This record gives sequence, structure tokens and C-alpha cells, in this order.
Amino acid sequence: MKKLGLLIILISFSAFGQSDNYNLKKGFVAEGYDVVGYFNNKAEKGDKMFIANYDGVKFKFASKEHLIMFKKSPEKYVPAYGGYCAYAIGVKGEKVSIDPKTFEIRDDKLYLFYNSWGTNTLELWQEEGAEELKVKADENWQKIINQ
Repeated sequence: MKKLGLLIILISFSAFGQSDNYNLKKGFVAEGYDVVGYFNNKAEKGDKMFIANYDGVKFKFASKEHLIMFKKSPEKYVPAYGGYCAYAIGVKGEKVSIDPKTFEIRDDKLYLFYNSWGTNTLELWQEEGAEELKVKADENWQKIINQ
């Protein structure tokens, strides 16, 4: 019985740890924007009629078609760095919120960025060298999720 209790505790902590690695502002990844829609170069809000759970977090979609596409291949659509600002992860190794309308698809992966108060980090990402920043962000993200 003690082993079962310990197993339940470990599962609870691992599930909590996973959701902690996602930007869940407004309760959803990408603030409830449709992560499949980004691959059609559209930043569109999801609809409460089309919700999926994946990796312990919730995603919203603009259509049933997008929901089905996500369910077939969720790894393809999950944003890099849990949906935190790619630039901030690359430059500082910090989790920073995003503007869900500011994004880039690079190497078939979704990257989201902060864009407010006159600072558009997508522009900085591109100006300062996206490929080098991506390498650094990948390294920093591994440190963050392994903490």
C-alpha cells in the first residue's frame, strides 16, 4: 500500500512539473490561440468548442479540422520552449510571456515572441541572428526543464 501511495505522489509531481514547463496564461498554451493555425500563417483565437489536452495542458482550436490535425500529430504543433518567448529563452534563459500574434515558423516548428511597449522580440530575434539564438535557446531550455 505504501508503494502505491508513493507511486501516486510521483505521478502527481511529474504531471505538475510538465505543466510548469508551459506558458499557460489564460489557462491555455499560446493564450488560447490555435497552434495549428500558425502553420497556415494565421494567429487566430481558438474556440471553447474545440479543446484538446496534451502533456497535461490544454490547447484551443479555431475549428474541428485543426483539433483533429493536432490530435494526429501533437508534437508538430506544440510551440518551442513551452510557448514562452523564444528570444528571452535564447538571450537570458528566462520564461517571458508572449504576444500570441507575434510568431514565426522556422524549420517546421512554432516560435512565439513578446511584443509590447515598443519591443518586438521577433524583430530582435531576426536581426540578432535567429539560428544562433535558437541554438542558445535550445541549450537554455534544457537547463530550465531539468531544474
